[in-house]
Amino acid sequence: MTAAARSAPDRLLSVLAAFDHAHPALSLSGISRRAGLSLSTAHRLVGALTAWGALERDADGFYHVGLRLWELAALAPRGLALRQIALPYLEDLYEATHENVQLAVRDGSEVVYIEWLSGRSAVGVHIRVGARWPLHATGVGLALLAHETPGFQQEYCDGPLAAFTPYTITDPGRLRRSLAEVRRTGAAVSSRQVTDDALSVAAPVRGSAGRVVAAVSVVVPQAGAQVPALLPAVRLAGRGISRALGWQPERPEQAG
Repeated sequence: MTAAARSAPDRLLSVLAAFDHAHPALSLSGISRRAGLSLSTAHRLVGALTAWGALERDADGFYHVGLRLWELAALAPRGLALRQIALPYLEDLYEATHENVQLAVRDGSEVVYIEWLSGRSAVGVHIRVGARWPLHATGVGLALLAHETPGFQQEYCDGPLAAFTPYTITDPGRLRRSLAEVRRTGAAVSSRQVTDDALSVAAPVRGSAGRVVAAVSVVVPQAGAQVPALLPAVRLAGRGISRALGWQPERPEQAG
């Protein structure tokens, strides 16, 4: 579709979509190029977004995402609202392990990290708030995917499974077996899938209706990882957040 054929909302959204973690600050020409818009159209849309507060312009003439979008994001039930409810349990998990602790939700075929606590001596991870990774490559992703509908799981397993290390699960049959194990044990273990020195243990988080809405994990160095010792702590955090969201274990849980 040509720029001229795109609707006004499409053009406006393309300006916002020009920003990502690799491009947090852009010049007007950079926005024009990444959004696929003429410079004059980009100038007009950027001006409107800046006046509203969705974008901010710094002293060097570069644009950044504005605080007005942060205010809107705070209203998202799967964003800051969920983070605020979960934070005490994430802090408890961190105090118990002093390792990386993460909270994530599913967006399409990816996980989006909405909170991350890290200690100074914790293993380095390629994660930050707002980061995205494919579901199959992370512990939180496996915990979320394992509780999706059979149709969604089938479609995901049959799709391309990107590899990040030699240990990333890229075989559909192996992925299906891993998901079955997650459902059986109530936790996911992902070893060296994103980096070859890290292991993740994750557990699902359920909402008030019993459906899995998020996942919590702890990431530790792969060498010497004591998975049996981590599993109870991560499961406990997942259950604690679930109860805070209104889930009652004695109620029949919905499938998924």
